[in-house]
Amino acid sequence: MRKIGFALLSLTLWLSAAAQAQPKVHNLDKIAAVVGGSIILQSDIELKYGTYLVQGNPPDPSVKCQIAQSFITQKLLAAQAVIDSISVTDDDVDNDIDRRMRGMIQRAGGQDRLETFLGRSVIQYKDEIRPDIREELVAQKMQQKITADINTTPEDVKQFFNKIPKDSLPTFNKEVEVGEIQFDPHLTEPEKAAYKQKAQDLLDRIKKGEDFGALARLYSQDPVSAIQGGDLGFADRTTYVKEFAAWAFRLKAGEYSPVFETDFGFHFLQVIERRGEQVHVRHILIVPATTQASLDRAKAKADSVYDFLVKNKKIDFSTAANYYSDNKETKYNGGMLLNADNVETRTTFIPTDKLDPQVALMTDTMKIGSISKPVLFTGSDGKKSYKIIYLKSSTNAHKASLEQDYPKIKEYATNDKINRKLSEWFEKKRKQTFIKIDPEYQGCVQMKGWATPVDNTANAEVKP
Repeated sequence: MRKIGFALLSLTLWLSAAAQAQPKVHNLDKIAAVVGGSIILQSDIELKYGTYLVQGNPPDPSVKCQIAQSFITQKLLAAQAVIDSISVTDDDVDNDIDRRMRGMIQRAGGQDRLETFLGRSVIQYKDEIRPDIREELVAQKMQQKITADINTTPEDVKQFFNKIPKDSLPTFNKEVEVGEIQFDPHLTEPEKAAYKQKAQDLLDRIKKGEDFGALARLYSQDPVSAIQGGDLGFADRTTYVKEFAAWAFRLKAGEYSPVFETDFGFHFLQVIERRGEQVHVRHILIVPATTQASLDRAKAKADSVYDFLVKNKKIDFSTAANYYSDNKETKYNGGMLLNADNVETRTTFIPTDKLDPQVALMTDTMKIGSISKPVLFTGSDGKKSYKIIYLKSSTNAHKASLEQDYPKIKEYATNDKINRKLSEWFEKKRKQTFIKIDPEYQGCVQMKGWATPVDNTANAEVKP
């Protein structure tokens, strides 16, 4: 089963948003821009704008200006990548296309509905977008090469901060550093037996000739794949948890796995097709229900750990999280939560409006350095667990300061360096390259100065 879940958008949202884009498509074969020896079609821009709408964004024609500019910069980067011998592998392209298609299928409510909307099969559509996806990935690698040598020193950060007008300093919301030790309810083998047997019974029925897809739609408890008859599409090994990946990549096309267990429940799967490091499988998942007895056991364990921490003081919070927490994302980080919006810097400072509302409510009344008694939490997926919460630090809403907000200021300074480096590169490159922009986009603020002047067209070099 996949490590992450996807929020499903209704087919109504998909079609209504797409419908908003489609009536505005005119002259789809019109050339919107020429960059060196490459062209950008109006249809390319309209397709991206349609995707923008499908993602839930409000209609905004000015976004097309941004899209057109992004295509031009992509063409310039991709052309330079050819000169610098930068490329991407077929597997890179396949993985990215498959990732995108999984999201589109889920938003559309199934592959059949997506194909109806596209007016073509998913296989045809993937073949059509492959060149564009390859160019996009190559452009990304070229951009990374251009900015690879950027280094932001403490002096750079200080100079960047000092240049910000005092009345323009950003205001940061209240932030906290929060740790948690999570205790999930675990069923005993006798408690799980009935669910394992249910999965086995379904596998036996399929082997006797019943339809896999029909049984998956009726009984599988994977809400994403069940509507697809258990079909998970093509994916690589890293997409799945290790137990699932082990069977998916061990079997031959057509073979079934035995019933096996993961953190999600009991599964069995069938391999449909294998392409190198990509495998196409379908599966059925049976999820054991939490019992009151299992919750009671989790509570008893949480109470014992709380006593070790607070009453007996036999262990510190970080060590206790490492030993006892069932949250694999935080236990090896001393139990500390990371800012999901800033994972790259691994900062533990989290704005309170980004916290789980249950955690935010608790920490609002806690003292810095305090540890809560075990509390029952209910996750967004409905699963229950007990948690011990630790409030390490708290900062009130404030104007940015170098001392208090150095990591954030450093990130801003680094992004400023990156943007300046790229702007300089594009400024030089566009002067060396013939660029023609359709009148529809010449009025865009983003396009000012990008088109090769008409009177200099004859003298402009047509370079990548």
